[in-house]
Amino acid sequence: MNEQENNIQDENVENFDQSTTDESTENAAPLSEEDKLRHDLATANDKYARLFAEFDNYKKRTSKERVELIQSASKDVLNKLLPVLDDFDRALTAMQTAQEVESVKQGIDLVNQKFRKTLTQEGLKEMEDIIGKPFDPEFQEAITAIPSPSADWKNKVIDVVEKGYFLNDKVVRFAKVVIGQ
Repeated sequence: MNEQENNIQDENVENFDQSTTDESTENAAPLSEEDKLRHDLATANDKYARLFAEFDNYKKRTSKERVELIQSASKDVLNKLLPVLDDFDRALTAMQTAQEVESVKQGIDLVNQKFRKTLTQEGLKEMEDIIGKPFDPEFQEAITAIPSPSADWKNKVIDVVEKGYFLNDKVVRFAKVVIGQ
């Protein structure tokens, strides 16, 4: 459709150019070189103004589409998380009247598994167990350093305070870790 609009605009500009050229040749005596150049300049300026306006409209339209795409993407994720939220509500209601703690634990565990499965389907991936591995500042954030229990634990992760996550192989949250000195 955008291509059709461009073609129509091009045809309109050509028709306008032809009609102005036809009118000027019919109504007036032969134009001087200066008048021809003025006419060509006016035509070029008109085409430039139209092209500039068209490009400005294109930029506005694409930025609006980008915003709508981002909003609809988050809408899709939220729609997938709503059943998990419903399960949490049911679990909280069941906890108030539950007499067995074990059944509540099982219910919460099922909701947790469903929630993690939904996040995994959306591309979220938890960083693997990193305790005992060398500290990597590209994936981890050292929040503190403590004396290492042995020499082989130097510059290695001793504890994970907060897990890190990837979204489609890009870090969305760095793991907060304790390293040995």
